[in-house]
Amino acid sequence: MVRMGRALPSSQAEDFYLRALTDLMRSGTPFLVGGAYALREYGGIFRDTKDLDVFCRRRDYPRLLRTLAAAGYTIEITDPTWIAKAFHGDHFVDIIFGSGNARCRVDDLWFRHARRVTLFGSSVMLIPPEEMIWTKVYVQDRFRFDGADIAHIIRKQGPRLDWRRLLTRVDRDWELLLAHLITFRFVYPAERDTVPGWVLRDLCSRLDRQLADPASGGRVCRGPLLSPHDYQIDLIEWGYLDARGPRRGGANHFQRNANGANRRPR
Repeated sequence: MVRMGRALPSSQAEDFYLRALTDLMRSGTPFLVGGAYALREYGGIFRDTKDLDVFCRRRDYPRLLRTLAAAGYTIEITDPTWIAKAFHGDHFVDIIFGSGNARCRVDDLWFRHARRVTLFGSSVMLIPPEEMIWTKVYVQDRFRFDGADIAHIIRKQGPRLDWRRLLTRVDRDWELLLAHLITFRFVYPAERDTVPGWVLRDLCSRLDRQLADPASGGRVCRGPLLSPHDYQIDLIEWGYLDARGPRRGGANHFQRNANGANRRPR
């Protein structure tokens, strides 16, 4: 078991997160901790935060919400496709069971490969570093870019990462992972071997095969998978099809994302 030190600057905030973890564990519902605390463990980055990111399977989030509501939190189903929130004063809990672009559903593998740590005196499970990288490769918009987080996680966790499982996770979006790995090599030229050579050879061979193939048919824009803000013009004025497919949750679902009402998992 890895022991984690203090991550919060104030005792008030620490008391809130300790209480939230206690309430969540009282529910008996499986959950994982991510966000700033997982980034500290996997990347060595200490980041002040007012929220606790909790990940669970989609079927379990209503039970976690009911538990927190009974404990006095104000709850909100921010987007029924991937995130809910529980507020208490200036602090809140994000309950995450997917991603805004519908690519990263929380499933059993998150729990099977989770890592146990001690946080505020409680034994909890962190999201796996592979899933953390997987969700972060898509966070690329004008307001937030998680490339540095990915580089820091690879720098610290590279030799212990399950690279084959990460490749399976990114699946058809492998170009995004390749781009981040190239950036890692640029940022840390003396630590290029942190990424196994076979991983880069595999991805580069895919790129080589792709270069030999004709461009795919149809005017599809995959930009909205990375940013709900920055590619609206492509869809509205330039006639591109949205790679996210039909708009889940009603016609205004993705517009709510574009207006910044929701945010992506960290």
